[in-house]
Formats: sequence, C-alpha cells, structure tokens
Amino acid sequence: MPAPTSLQPGTYYHIYNRGNNGEDLFREERNYRYFLELYAYHIEPVAYTYAYCLLKNHFHVLIRVKTETEIQSQRLSTLKSPPGTHAANIRASQHFSNLFNAYSKAINKAYQRTGSLFQDRFGRLAVNHNAYFTRLVYYIHYNPQKHGFVSDFREWPFSSYQAILSNKSTHIRRAEVLAWFGGVEELVTSHSLNVSDQDLAPLIEDDFG
Repeated sequence: MPAPTSLQPGTYYHIYNRGNNGEDLFREERNYRYFLELYAYHIEPVAYTYAYCLLKNHFHVLIRVKTETEIQSQRLSTLKSPPGTHAANIRASQHFSNLFNAYSKAINKAYQRTGSLFQDRFGRLAVNHNAYFTRLVYYIHYNPQKHGFVSDFREWPFSSYQAILSNKSTHIRRAEVLAWFGGVEELVTSHSLNVSDQDLAPLIEDDFG
C-alpha cells in the first residue's frame, strides 16, 4: 500500500480514523471530552476545524491546514505555541499522529490495555470542490444516525452540529460554515434532506460504510 500523502498547507481535508480492529475509541463520556481537549492542543495550532463528529469506534473532522503565513501570524499574536508549530515546518500530519499517540497512552493507562488503539493510517481526502463542502458537513453530522447510535443525529452530543447553530463561543469556524449554507435556516433545512453516499463518493470512498 502506498504511503499516504502529507497534509498540504491551505488545503481542506476530510480526516477520519477508527479503532484498531473496530475497537471502541470512546468508552465513557469523559473519553470524548478528553479527546477534544487533546485535539484542541495538537490540531488547532496547525488547522482550522469546520465540522466534527466523534462516534464510539471512529470519528470524522473537516479541516483546512493553516498556511505558513497564518501560523506565523498566530505565533506573533500569542507569543507561544505548542512544539512543532514553526511556520517553516507545519507538518500537520505529525500533529495528528501526536494526537492519536497521546490519546492512546491515556486510554491504555486508564483501562489497563496495551497495543495500538487506532488503525495505523488515518484517512485523509482532499476537498477541492465547493459543491462538496455542504454535503460533507451534513455527512459528518449525520453519521451517528447512519450507524444507529441515535434515531436523530441532532441529539448526538459529540458533534459540531449544535455548536454551529449556537451563539456560544466555539473553535469551529462557524461563520464560514454558515456562509457555505447561506445562513442558519438554510443549514437546518439542508440537514433535513437526505444526501446519498453516491453524491459524496469522492469524499467517502475509503470510509467505514
């Protein structure tokens, strides 16, 4: 199998990963919260997040890798940043690996398990067509219902759907997501329509079915 391509600055990606051999990634509610804390630490310095959904045994996020200029501006405004975020060496792929390693170590310690928690290579599909953005956001939010975790995906607490609709502070790029849909009402309406997997095939071709 060819090595996966590195995540490129300025590019949008559908990122996803699952538990090794289908194992659950999240056993308790606190696990979801801790993963999001680690995500904020490892990923926010190098990528913007537009949508996410954490499920028991896998997750999805829609991101855009920050450019060197954005990284440099961020460093100047905060005067500090986590290791590995130098503008000349963004390496967003490594940041995801660091996230998975940190979370795996915590889960292994908490539940007395050993070995890999995530599958070796995380999925990454570039999103390079404007028509796919709204469809992919819907797909990510719809996943809990698709996999039978809830009867209505709007009730799933571990996705960005409610954060996008809320006025509360969020790290999600809410304004940009709403602009893709044309506003809050349009987002809600579009999320009530069915989007077929066939329409999304270029963005879920390697997904978990």
